[in-house]
Amino acid sequence: MALDDPRLSDAATAALALRYGADRPARLRWNPTIAGLLAHRSVRAYLPDALPEGTIETLIAAAQSASTSSNLQVWSVVAIHDADKRARLAAVAGGQKHIIEAPTILLFVADLARAHLIASDAGASAEGYDYLESYTVAAIDAALAAQNAVVAAESLGLGTVYIGALRNNPEAVAALADLPPHAAVMFGLVVGHPDPARPASVKPRLPQEVVLHQETYDLTAQREPVARYDETARAFQIAQGQQPVGWRALIISRGRDAAALNGRDRLKAALRLLGFGLR
Repeated sequence: MALDDPRLSDAATAALALRYGADRPARLRWNPTIAGLLAHRSVRAYLPDALPEGTIETLIAAAQSASTSSNLQVWSVVAIHDADKRARLAAVAGGQKHIIEAPTILLFVADLARAHLIASDAGASAEGYDYLESYTVAAIDAALAAQNAVVAAESLGLGTVYIGALRNNPEAVAALADLPPHAAVMFGLVVGHPDPARPASVKPRLPQEVVLHQETYDLTAQREPVARYDETARAFQIAQGQQPVGWRALIISRGRDAAALNGRDRLKAALRLLGFGLR
């Protein structure tokens, strides 16, 4: 269904406005799956209620249904429910309280340990798993799986938020999860019941003319739509009671120096300590 189709609901038009502001696509097909995807928001306020029985297994089934490179399936999940462990993870992540509030955090692992074990049991070489390509495959597989889990969780009325800050100290997180060599947590995924008293908002995204390129990539043409998006981001920040710094300031701040990475500038060294060759 196209955006200009008169059958498109007011709710669909409103959803596009939340996601893109005034820069929403001129034409778009629509169905309930797309509506759910566009309604995604990161939830950082949770009720303490436990997840219903079978929820984690459902999310992992959805995650395992994602694409995986060459069917290698080089990822795993460690589900953390224990309050003390979640508090320790929150400390690694800079004190993000939603890790403590929600009942569960799923640790998505780039897992080459299983491949090394299988090769060792067979008396075979695992040299190929010591190359950067193999780590990249494991990290991508974990991310694809996690996004499927997010979509499944939201379809069940649950909220989620990714926790990339666990990479601030990969060794500490690996120790908490008792990971073997050749395995590392890429990120956490908090899962729980959103607190209705503290609702999350849909955050606007860049105009499609910035991220969608036809045939060839055009960098210089992005300046004007990025500037427009900066204003959209500033308006969103004001509505959220935040400092109206815009979006470009975020990009500049994150790339200013190594200190801005909050410890993740040493990720290569940490991964090598955890057994990844990265050759």
